[in-house]
Amino acid sequence: MSILQTNSLTKNYQMGNITIQALRGVDLAIDKGKFVAVMGPSGSGKSTLLHLMGGLDIPTSGEIILADQAFSALTDNELTRVRRQKIGFIFQFYNLLPTLTAVENIALPILIDGKPFKSFSQRLDELLQLVDLTDRASHYPDQLSGGQQQRVAIARAFINHPEIALADEPTGNLDTKTGTGILELLRRSCKELGATIVMVTHDPHAASYADWILYLKDGQIIDELCRVDGAITIEQIMEKIARLEV
Repeated sequence: MSILQTNSLTKNYQMGNITIQALRGVDLAIDKGKFVAVMGPSGSGKSTLLHLMGGLDIPTSGEIILADQAFSALTDNELTRVRRQKIGFIFQFYNLLPTLTAVENIALPILIDGKPFKSFSQRLDELLQLVDLTDRASHYPDQLSGGQQQRVAIARAFINHPEIALADEPTGNLDTKTGTGILELLRRSCKELGATIVMVTHDPHAASYADWILYLKDGQIIDELCRVDGAITIEQIMEKIARLEV
């Protein structure tokens, strides 16, 4: 069952008299509970695609449908609610509020939504256990390591039971060991929370944790690699990249 679809999705940017085509008719369908990685060279359209999926930007043409809800049919206020309630965001630089504790940062989306903190106490406990931060719940961001801050950001992304979580280079600011822990956590989130994740990455190691890898070039999906039995190996990914970027 597809949780998110894009139909003939295009995005153009105007730079003076020049039109830059960032995306050129992207069609895809992402099934619920899948971990999807989007790869491609710089300027291929990876971040543009992620921003459009998250309702952070508006396509030039085409459609985005999340849980049977077409973005084009929504008002600005309705789209804001969809972003807040149905989409989780995980950024490279965490974006935590320094004056809030870990648990308060995790709860921020529900507080902004005007929902009572107490009604989410069980969910908060579950997420703190998932990201292994129960004993750091009352710590502030500057008292946490980079990996711990990113785990707070991941828990925050899932607080509202989102339909999909979008991750933009989530390990790009972390060392290899810490980054691997974050990738294992994202994969566990799919299994234990039934989460659907789309992750933009340039890193073959990160992409190897996905169920499905999409390759973008010049604003189009040009190839894919799927997990069938076992893992997608880094060697498979590197071989694919070498062939596609010739």
